[in-house]
Amino acid sequence: MGEFWPVPEVLAYLAGHWQVRRSVRDLASGDEGHFDGTTAFGPLEGGGLLHEEAGTFVWRGVARPAERTLRYLPGARHGTADVRFADGRPFHDLDLTTGSYVADHPCSADLYRGEFTVRDGDRWRSVWRVRGPAKDLVLTTDYTRVG
Repeated sequence: MGEFWPVPEVLAYLAGHWQVRRSVRDLASGDEGHFDGTTAFGPLEGGGLLHEEAGTFVWRGVARPAERTLRYLPGARHGTADVRFADGRPFHDLDLTTGSYVADHPCSADLYRGEFTVRDGDRWRSVWRVRGPAKDLVLTTDYTRVG
């Protein structure tokens, strides 16, 4: 087996529950934080998956609840996904057929570049590098299948 684990159908792979551990590093200030929680990928009416993440985010020693919702829709090519924010705005494409993928998301003056890697049937990772006039961040998230 190689370094990456190919995923022929990303929506089928993601379906279910995942334990989430995210580190957040601000390269400009040196601050570091972390998020611990869960993500559920459940069926979305009309096709696709609803991604619901909830947990606790600790930043500068302060813990607070955090959550987000995304929509993973069938992508333009078989086996891929069109990832959208909860309100339907486009976020990025996702193609894990080779086990790794790079996606860009421009946001105002900032650029978010996500690198996705699949380690095996129960573990995958995303690393977002955020650069812009006011941001210089690295967010590394590890997902481990639950059950």
